[in-house]
This record gives sequence, structure tokens and C-alpha cells, in this order.
Amino acid sequence: MTPLTPLLRLYLGLSRIAGGAYRMAHRRRIARGKEEAARIGERYGTASAARPAGRLVWIHAASVGESQSVLELIRRLIASAPDIAVLVTTTTRSSAALLARDLPPRAAHQYAPIDTPAATRAFLDHWHPDVAVFTESELWPRLLHEIEARHIPALLINARVSAKTARHWRKLPRTAAALLSPFRHIYVQERATAEAMRAVGVEAPRLTVTGSLKEELPPPEADAQALAALQMAIGARPVWLAASTHEGEEEVLCAAHLRVLEQTPDCLMILAPRHPERGDAVAAILSAQGLRYARRSTGAGPDAQTQVYLADTLGEMGLWYRLAPRAFIGGSLAQIGGHNPYEPLRLGAAILTGPHVGNFAEIYARLTAAGGTLQAHSSPQIAAALSALEGAQARARQTRAAQEVLGAGTPATDACLGAVLGALPDA
Repeated sequence: MTPLTPLLRLYLGLSRIAGGAYRMAHRRRIARGKEEAARIGERYGTASAARPAGRLVWIHAASVGESQSVLELIRRLIASAPDIAVLVTTTTRSSAALLARDLPPRAAHQYAPIDTPAATRAFLDHWHPDVAVFTESELWPRLLHEIEARHIPALLINARVSAKTARHWRKLPRTAAALLSPFRHIYVQERATAEAMRAVGVEAPRLTVTGSLKEELPPPEADAQALAALQMAIGARPVWLAASTHEGEEEVLCAAHLRVLEQTPDCLMILAPRHPERGDAVAAILSAQGLRYARRSTGAGPDAQTQVYLADTLGEMGLWYRLAPRAFIGGSLAQIGGHNPYEPLRLGAAILTGPHVGNFAEIYARLTAAGGTLQAHSSPQIAAALSALEGAQARARQTRAAQEVLGAGTPATDACLGAVLGALPDA
């Protein structure tokens, strides 16, 4: 077992008495629709499905982005041998809904256990995973401690450390190193994360820079009939997309759209909030801004009078990226850290962002250096950038530069697939 630092000992001690606090929080979250009442037992280690026979790969992700990024890895794992099954755990309803749609046969979803001894042990007692794979930065000390105690091989893939986290780690290097010690190997998205881990004592042989799994994902699919109907409704109008927006961003983007409308009165903005359950709040913002809108969640489509189409549904980003040749990627005006640019780029959209893209710093730096993206900090700047990308030639120049950057990516899925298969026991 890895020697524990005083801080980790304190956390593990507190985790023994945290069950009551988790239950109180879950009651509130159920009341707000953020947890599935029928499946809340999974959060406490009570499985709602039987363990499949054969070898089981357990992949732990956080939410939508992380779970979607491992879909190709899951498909290839299952295709590699008939006795391999995959369990995916996440923490959000939105990720569960998308995985119910997207997971292939021999793959299942459960909600992740809370980080208490009782829940994590019950979970591990039932599932008996042959290998545990954690994604990005979703690290829970109690869960990792129990995995290490059972000698379950563990891997960290698609790992990413923000600049803020790296600063915290430098203040507590022994604790950070101990937290990462259960992983026999760590596959990181970019050099900065590898350097942050080496700085706290992670040995270089345990680190491999692979690039991002998200960079290799195929573009999201779109229902052909729905796409054709929307294309007919929109016609030849200019369109731009505000994708994966967060609280505090819609006001800025709507103000930018009002500026765009002054120059291009028939322009349509498609507004897709990151969390569709915020639809009512976003609709209120649109009303306050005096914008005429239609809501996807009500079944309404855009007509000639619609200035904003509120795309408050889940799992339809493939539609919006195909409809809009210009896309602003949200999470970048608010200090969220940005969202991945790969999906719109794969579909040929010209992209722009706000200043806060630390979650994908390396790919955005490469895109900016190549002229493959624009950055804007305010409503006037966003409106000006959208105008600069209105012409087909300007968009084509940007997308060509972006495609060249994407073409230089590293095959992360190959590396992760080989690592997982190598960690599995023989059939």
C-alpha cells in the first residue's frame, strides 16, 4: 500500500462518517431533478444489474464529455475479445441518458459510488472489475484507496491537469503523488500535464503523452429527417451557433447577436446550453433581451421571424454543428475552461471562443498559431469575429488551417487500448 500523507489520512477518516451528508445532498438533488430517485441505490453501491461473466473493464468518467470520449475505446475493447465486457460509471443524469443511447452490447452504465468505505466496498464486491480505468481528472481518494487495497490494476487515461490544480499540487506534492500512486501508468493529453505530474514526483516511465481521446472521435451523428426539416425551415438565412453555453454567457452572446442583427437582420442564432435543463432560465434571458425565439424542447421549429432557436435538448449537437458554419464554443467566457473544439471542426465549422480555454489549452494554442480559430472577449468582439467569418472564403481559410492541426494528432485510442488489454488477466 502507498504511504498516506496526513491530509489523505484525514480525508479517509472523514469519508467514514460522510454518508449522512451525502444522503442529505442527494435528497435535495432528487427534488431538483438532478438525481434519478429510482437509481439512487447505485450511488451507495447497490447495483441494479448483474455482473457479466468473463473479464470486466471498469471505466470511470465524470459526465457527458468524459463518457463520450471513451466510446470508441469501449467499442474497440469489446471487439477485441468475446469475453470482455465494459462497465462505465458516471455521476450525472445527462451522461447516463446519452450512454443508454450510445453504449454497444456488452457495455453497461451504473452511477458511480459515493466516496465512502461502505459504498465503494459494496460496489467493488459486486462488480469485481479486472482493471479500473479512470478518465481525465476524476480522482476520488477513498475509491482509489480501496482499489489499491484489492490489487486491482488501475490506469489513468486522457489525463488533464488545469493550471489551478497544478499550483495546488506544487503546494502539496507528497499528497498529489500519493493520490496518483495507485495508477500503474498514466496517459496524458498534453505535455503540460506530464510536467505537472513529474513536478510532484510521478516517475517519467509511468507517463505517456498521447493527445486527447476527443481528438479522434467521429463527429456526432444527426437524424437525417430532423436535419432536412430544419434546413428547409432555415433556408438560405445566415446561421451561427452558440454551443455548450453556461450561466453568465448567454447574456453576452445575445448582446453580440443583437449587434449582428443590426448588420444582418435575417441572421439566426442557434443557442445550445451545455445543460438543457437550464432551458427556462435561458428563455427568460432571451425574453429580457427582446429576442424572438423558438424552443426545440417544445417541438417548435424556427420560422422566418425567429431570431434565436433555443436548442434545449440533449444529444442533438450533431444537428446544430451541421446547420451552423460558424460556432462559438461556450464555457470560455465564464471561467469554466472551455469545451473541446473537435466536433465542430470535424464537421467543417469555423470556430471562435472566449478567453478561458485552459481545459484544452494545447489544442487551442495550436489552432490559434495556425489561424484555425478566433478569440473574443466581449459582445462587440464576438459580433466582429462573426462578421469576419461570414464570408465563405474566410471560413474556408480558417477551417483548412484547423484541419491541418487535427491531422497532426496522436493516436490516443491505440495507446489506451493497448494499455487496458495489457492490464487484463489472460482469458
